[in-house]
Amino acid sequence: MGEARTVPVAALKEDPAAKEVAAAFWEALYARDWPLIRSFFGPDSIYYDVPTTPAAAARGPRDIEARLRLALAGLSEYSHGESRIVAEGDTVVTEHEEHWGWPTGERVTLPFVSVQRIEDGVIALWRDYWDMNTLMAAAPPGWQESLAAADLSWVFDATGLA
Repeated sequence: MGEARTVPVAALKEDPAAKEVAAAFWEALYARDWPLIRSFFGPDSIYYDVPTTPAAAARGPRDIEARLRLALAGLSEYSHGESRIVAEGDTVVTEHEEHWGWPTGERVTLPFVSVQRIEDGVIALWRDYWDMNTLMAAAPPGWQESLAAADLSWVFDATGLA
């Protein structure tokens, strides 16, 4: 048997500052407060949806906003369901659900796990894990077509960085 390893108690504690940043960010996102949303990101911040890979990431406040608007701007309903937020050091994990609704009446509840690395009060890296099939099965054809025809000038290939 090997020697027992211990972890310092301080290493097990949540970083309340990181958790508070994440909680405030979610509040701004679900209010679609775009200027406030941008304030959570720095010029090197990276955001991507895991189902679309890091090759379709966005970097920096304006491009992250453009990426979010691509999906959210056409929704008539966008709200946050139950969530659980845990943090360790600079990493915050949020298990939650989003409720999406379109003007044409379609609705979906998307389960998410979001992982954010927060450095000096800024979200440096944000990865969202969710099921693409759940979203696309519920989304109206017009919304899907708008994604295919959208301006994607914000796309940043974060492969190897995220």
